[in-house]
Amino acid sequence: MITKEISIESLVETYPFSVRYLMEKGIRCIMCGEPIWGTLEEAAREKGFDDVTIQQFVSDLNKMALGQ
Repeated sequence: MITKEISIESLVETYPFSVRYLMEKGIRCIMCGEPIWGTLEEAAREKGFDDVTIQQFVSDLNKMALGQ
């Protein structure tokens, strides 16, 4: 299960589809071929997203994970 506390590294390693989703939302999770450190929540907050939007990201990603 994906939570807002998941590290970006774990997220992209376990759920490769998440890279495209996050990039579409303006959250870069790969930079120069190296993973970005920190959590999903931290990465989203750096881009100015609020709690409601972050929870929507988590919900969307979990739905996508179930559909894999």
